[in-house]
Amino acid sequence: MPRLVSPSLLAADFLHLEKEIEMINKSQADWLHLDIMDGVFVPNISYGIPVLESIKPLLKKPMDVHLMIVDPDRYVEVFRKAGAEILTVHYEACPHLHRTIQHIKDNGMKAGVSLNPHTPVSLLKNIINDVDMVLLMSVNPGFGGQKFIENTYNKVIELRKMIEQQGASTIIQIDGGVDSTNAKALYDAGADCLVAGSAVFRSKDPLLAIEGLKNA
Repeated sequence: MPRLVSPSLLAADFLHLEKEIEMINKSQADWLHLDIMDGVFVPNISYGIPVLESIKPLLKKPMDVHLMIVDPDRYVEVFRKAGAEILTVHYEACPHLHRTIQHIKDNGMKAGVSLNPHTPVSLLKNIINDVDMVLLMSVNPGFGGQKFIENTYNKVIELRKMIEQQGASTIIQIDGGVDSTNAKALYDAGADCLVAGSAVFRSKDPLLAIEGLKNA
């Protein structure tokens, strides 16, 4: 499987958003990661539908939307209309996860499930074949720029084993504290896609930073 990179818009310069999108279009990035936070599920508020709608006409890469919100089922159609091609919900926010996954797929999107650092990957055993992607949080969700949690490597290895044992084609995505110091180790452990915010948008050369993550 090719190594995928999904830069996180949360770390971008919102005063010059058009310029940031142009950079993403020119780059080797595969997707653009969009973190939606409600201040309830996570202790922060990010941005919402108007931002997605405003960048949709400019963006040439798929929108990889990560919902860190309570009751995500209410917003599945809204995010599809706003341009989401991949929609990821949190295991911890979905009491009827299978139904939520089907709801996302019925709306023509790829369906992802995210796990917080304390949530074991074994809980996905009975649904892994229905999920297009699992996003492992390698920091506690809610804020950018946090320190990478080392136990993530063990979770990646365990999840990769589960995917292979069940013959699933699920992608493993990592989000939080990802940079040039841990990218290779994450790919080696079995990750397919890396989300990077500060490591891309706060670097001196974002295009080179993205290329470095892809070729780590």
